[in-house]
Amino acid sequence: MKISLRWYNTEDDIPLKYIKQIPGVKGIVSAIYDVPEGEVWPKDKIKDLINKVESAGMELTAIESLPVHEDIKMGKPSRDKYIENYNKSLENLGDLGIKVVTYNFMPVFDWTRSELNFELEDGSKALIYEGDKVKNMNPLDGTTDLPGLDQDADVPEWDDNKSALIEKMKFYQDISEEDLWDNLVYFLKGIVKTAEANDIKLAIHPDDPPWSIFGLPRIITGKESYRKMFELVPSPANGLALCTGSLGADPDNNLPELIREFGDRIHFAHIRNIKHTGDKSFRESAHPSEYGSLDIYEVMKAYHEIDFRGPMRPDHGRMIWGETGKAGYGLYDRALGATYLYGLWEAIKKSDN
Repeated sequence: MKISLRWYNTEDDIPLKYIKQIPGVKGIVSAIYDVPEGEVWPKDKIKDLINKVESAGMELTAIESLPVHEDIKMGKPSRDKYIENYNKSLENLGDLGIKVVTYNFMPVFDWTRSELNFELEDGSKALIYEGDKVKNMNPLDGTTDLPGLDQDADVPEWDDNKSALIEKMKFYQDISEEDLWDNLVYFLKGIVKTAEANDIKLAIHPDDPPWSIFGLPRIITGKESYRKMFELVPSPANGLALCTGSLGADPDNNLPELIREFGDRIHFAHIRNIKHTGDKSFRESAHPSEYGSLDIYEVMKAYHEIDFRGPMRPDHGRMIWGETGKAGYGLYDRALGATYLYGLWEAIKKSDN
């Protein structure tokens, strides 16, 4: 298991030298953010990223993420060109020794929240999702305030490009969940041979939250979707970035059970805690079990049982101690999360001896 932290390359205000000081953190998870979605990642930019990380005395343990162009998700004729580009990017990453590549297949929007700076009882600030509030939003009218739709730079900024996103949403009105499944399988069958040839493990991130939003189809939501994906595309390169916060938003997802069942397909572990606050409503919390609805000890125990050796990172953190910055990606609370996971791992490992 390699405790890692996400770093946003030149867009990140947090220096690598600070991340290196976090006990137990040996790896960095990052990406190339200045190449337009769908274009090939050049080797020189990948090499530059690797050099930055290694110069700081750390390891680039995973790419998060290599974005999937929307035309692929939509199943448009142009998808073959973008799949070809995706393969070229995978080849470039493989040539430079990258072993884990993350992506998601969420239509239009990445992870979505109703508020980015909700103040918790202790005065810290966190991301929250209020089901009723989101249900009453209508992005198609172009006036809805939609915070947190593009924190990971995988789609254009909503406020800068409302008309383009509205057009995409209208297109998806004719795409069912089965259509989206067909498009995912077409994509995976188009890239798994390249991944296999380059010793790359593909890690799909679950939908966040794991249910339909704004009438858009979402399909990577839990156990049955994973079983279906592996049945349709059985390649060992086809795997998961299992995110406890995304999947845990649905109380029906038994996280330790998922880890034990799909252990050999989990190529990347995201761990964070959330507190259920109502039907399809939750808020993000500190990582320790007592602060949320998820038993992080049992999650780490399950990872230890499957002898997980891939990258693992604390996921979104609260903003604490007056820190400001990219919502969910401050330094302090993620550092606390990393040391908590590291401590749990040591305790579980020693108790097993």
